[in-house]
Amino acid sequence: MNPEFVISISQASIAQEQTVVLEDISLNIQKGEFVYLIGRTGSGKSSLLKTLYADLKPLSGNIEVAGFDIPNISRKQVPYLRRKLGIIFQDFELFADRSIYENLEFVLKAIGWKKTSQIRERISDVLMRVGLEASSNKMPHQLSGGEQQRVVIARALLNEPALLLADEPTGNLDPEVSEDILKIFESINNSGTAILMATHDIDLIKKHPKRIIKCVDKSLKEFEE
Repeated sequence: MNPEFVISISQASIAQEQTVVLEDISLNIQKGEFVYLIGRTGSGKSSLLKTLYADLKPLSGNIEVAGFDIPNISRKQVPYLRRKLGIIFQDFELFADRSIYENLEFVLKAIGWKKTSQIRERISDVLMRVGLEASSNKMPHQLSGGEQQRVVIARALLNEPALLLADEPTGNLDPEVSEDILKIFESINNSGTAILMATHDIDLIKKHPKRIIKCVDKSLKEFEE
């Protein structure tokens, strides 16, 4: 794999529930690049993201993500791959019975952090980056949808990932909140983290133009308006 690439895909095919959704695809994304992934529902966007974080095994081809060989990755290696990734879902998947601080603390402890002072400092840092430093003691239900998505972004940043994979992160948010979330993404990207963001939000793309990859006819194509 070229060390300049955080994602390198060559002649890969991907199936979801025994149906081939992407066939003979190739794609390279450079370190620090911001790329939109667009396409109709069912075109393969989510399947591609799942493959990249090793939740779905490709049928064939070569795929490397953050230095990991995805087709041949072992179950033991998957957690180490995911420590190099930030994964952001449309549905927030926060623990409803824990505070924002406790949600983030759980993740850090799960990946081996032990010192309370370091955990506190890291959580404070990521919450500050998403503008929620005053909300650490709140419960998820006390936050708006946009604020909950900010927490999810903070959670994805805990391990200083090389790559953020975001699946429709603004899908349930109103346009003004979506704009704020996108600006956070741009700030994260400006600090050196690559981002691959699946989205249907064409207005957002027009306001914040980046490289666009489109899932269409089981292929990945560079898209230009």
